[in-house]
Amino acid sequence: MVQIKIPYGKTGMSVDLPEKNLLGIFESVLPEAAADQTAEVQRALDAPIGSIPLEQLATGKKTALVITSDHTRPVPSKTIMPEILKRLRQGNPEIEITILVATGFHRATTQEELEGKLGREIVANERIIVHNASDDDQLVKIGTLPSGGELIINKLAVETELLIAEGFIEPHFFAGFSGGRKSILPGIASRTTVLANHCSEFIQSPFARTGNLENNPIHEDMVYAAKQAKLAFIVNVVINAEKKIVRAFAGDAEKAHAAGCDFLRKLCEVHVPEADIVLTSNGGYPLDQNVYQSVKGMTAGEAVCRKGGIIIIAASCSDGHGGESFYRNLSQAESPAALLAATAGVARNQTEPDQWQFQILARILNEYKVIVVTKDCDHTMLQKMGMQTASTIEEALQKARSILGNDATLAVIPDGVSVISRKEIK
Repeated sequence: MVQIKIPYGKTGMSVDLPEKNLLGIFESVLPEAAADQTAEVQRALDAPIGSIPLEQLATGKKTALVITSDHTRPVPSKTIMPEILKRLRQGNPEIEITILVATGFHRATTQEELEGKLGREIVANERIIVHNASDDDQLVKIGTLPSGGELIINKLAVETELLIAEGFIEPHFFAGFSGGRKSILPGIASRTTVLANHCSEFIQSPFARTGNLENNPIHEDMVYAAKQAKLAFIVNVVINAEKKIVRAFAGDAEKAHAAGCDFLRKLCEVHVPEADIVLTSNGGYPLDQNVYQSVKGMTAGEAVCRKGGIIIIAASCSDGHGGESFYRNLSQAESPAALLAATAGVARNQTEPDQWQFQILARILNEYKVIVVTKDCDHTMLQKMGMQTASTIEEALQKARSILGNDATLAVIPDGVSVISRKEIK
């Protein structure tokens, strides 16, 4: 027997698995965090990729705007932001700095959350604005995306003389990777622009997948938006499971981001034999608080499970489904195929909120059975959304084998959001 611990909520779940038919346990291999987190950010700033140093960029500029991620992203801003501010003022002590919180489509970040993220000193002494994607007074159109959608972003980013962003890089289930250009779109873009970028056609593209940037239409829109916004410099980090900085990347928005993605890809890409059953998770708390977020972990199983196979995902979902539109569309659909067909008919500029998430889950449910393992969520609600349920991993495996047989092969991806899973080529 092999004992495996799967991330789940704040506690995790352990399971003993027989070695028979177990294809392997597939995990990322991130190195230890940098011994000195601040020194690692300073190292990146001292040797920027494809750019002159931030201090030199600040010289002669009257204003600078620094985009920071919001409360939903585990960016170690308390470490990164002081170094950015210091470098800007070293280059130009008189420069006027604004920090813009990139909320994207999320709710506004609270004062308490800002202090937790940036520290009380920065919150008390810096000018901080929270982006609102629905506030037309904050927004200005600067062009048209390659997709045809209107490119509308926060006007503060357009009016500043120097635009900078901080963030982190992780695998992303339809943008390829987070970080870099995502600070602009969706970070400080309008509701209209985000919806156009997350359209049905793009979500359905086979190139809009975890770890892929090449020919990815969502990524291409984002890169265009960052160029049009004149994003001049980024500081992005790769973090480990403890949210500690492993490596920092600073410099040109495209080149530094590409270097970070290349670094992460080598550590996170796992090649998995095609499996009848894939057991995975959404990384535990806080990422598995609802079904909406847990779709990300399911896509790790989707990439390597055989058609008609079963994806088992351990996810607390203690906050329920995570979105009314998300739940309504799945629970009221005649079938996943019918929902996919309906979604395919939605024009690019008529995308509705949450459409991308229920489209991806419908795509998965159309090809695979999904069993959600949870002790904290209403099983009836999950079943109405088209999934099966279990309270333990053992129970889920029994259900899967009752459907596929005792000889069904099993692949285990303990943390589905930390890997780029690829089907092993025989």
